[in-house]
Amino acid sequence: MSQTTRRDFLKTTALTGLGVWVGASAQAEPKSPNERIAFACVGIDGKGASDSSDAAKAGDIVAICDVDEEKLAKAGQKYPSAKRYTDYRQMIEEFGKSIDAVTVSTPDHHHGPAAALAMRAGKHCFCQKPLTHSLCEARKLGEIAREMKVATQMGNQGTASSGLRKGAALLRAGALGMVQEVHVWTNRPIWPQGEARPTDSSPVPPSLHWDLWLGPAPERPYAKGYHPFAWRGWWDFGTGALGDMACHTVNMPYMGLALRDPVSVVAETAGHNKDSYPKWSVIRFQFPATDKRPALALNWYDGGKLPPLDLLEGKQPSKSGMLVVGSKGKLYSPNDYGAEYTLMGGATEMEVTFPQSPGHFQEWVRAIRGGEPAMSNFPDYAGPLTETILLGNLAVWADGKKIEWDARSLTATNAPEVAPIIRPEFRKGYSL
Repeated sequence: MSQTTRRDFLKTTALTGLGVWVGASAQAEPKSPNERIAFACVGIDGKGASDSSDAAKAGDIVAICDVDEEKLAKAGQKYPSAKRYTDYRQMIEEFGKSIDAVTVSTPDHHHGPAAALAMRAGKHCFCQKPLTHSLCEARKLGEIAREMKVATQMGNQGTASSGLRKGAALLRAGALGMVQEVHVWTNRPIWPQGEARPTDSSPVPPSLHWDLWLGPAPERPYAKGYHPFAWRGWWDFGTGALGDMACHTVNMPYMGLALRDPVSVVAETAGHNKDSYPKWSVIRFQFPATDKRPALALNWYDGGKLPPLDLLEGKQPSKSGMLVVGSKGKLYSPNDYGAEYTLMGGATEMEVTFPQSPGHFQEWVRAIRGGEPAMSNFPDYAGPLTETILLGNLAVWADGKKIEWDARSLTATNAPEVAPIIRPEFRKGYSL
């Protein structure tokens, strides 16, 4: 397999006109190789546990924050020298000068406010996928990262996989000929969706700061199931099946085919009450032609829905997967992260070049130390990817109405009624 340097790859990508990774932001006050990086971790359970573990391997965890004091105490045993907080706003204000970088591993509705606050304080930022809860937040975080010259990375770990990068390079090189359509499916949701809001009165667990958990979201009573996992199925807190998985499963075709700025999107769903996401959805994104490929469609399926099985040429579909259909063959990935793929229908391997990764979190650490920008940095990759993905939820909200999209202005030109979903209001005390 032929290799290339990352810097050469960035230059090549710029020349192809794909617009990926071009003009990545410089790093503010890079740390020397001998200096320890001081990390603060917002959210320390679930993905927060693995993100904080990665941070501990790369430097020193000096502060931890979680709205659940039981989970905070457990993490405190692992990181006894870290100062503990239940409010990340207080942490950044009081302890900010002692922090170099912040990880954000919270429910989706906190991603934007927490990451923005950290970056505006001059802190490098790692944020879990999807980058934000809304379209406007994704655009804004990219702008803030560029303005503040901080190193950033979104937690779509498959981006660092050699399998995904090679697959994307094959798509760019024309291994499938002219790509006609992309199909992506997932086994999500694996949490309740399409249900009415709980009406039973449940006491808030004594360890949980419910008002801080709500954060920027509209106020509502606590109910069992919101915390710590089923929040994903509620519009106020999560981004549904699409937001949970598409930054992984759409990642390879996004990278290889420059799937930015769709011009329209439409969804068919099981129906929903605009409070909980639907039990299933099928979403069709339409992308305009570029100088490297024709116009094409991306089709998304969740809640048990699948693409036409004859497209897989007899293969049993994986629980989650991705299929790219071209004039010379197909590329099938049965892997959530796109780390594995099979060429089908006459497509054959080609000699391609792509940069190897030292590891997804390690890319971010390298960038903090003044090295190359991380691949899934906010301004040039993660922000635009998240915009593409979350546009699908805009169509889900419209439930059958085709959304005509102006990416430059972040406007649904034919559907002014969805503006509050594009630019939601935050509760007092939270902002970008």
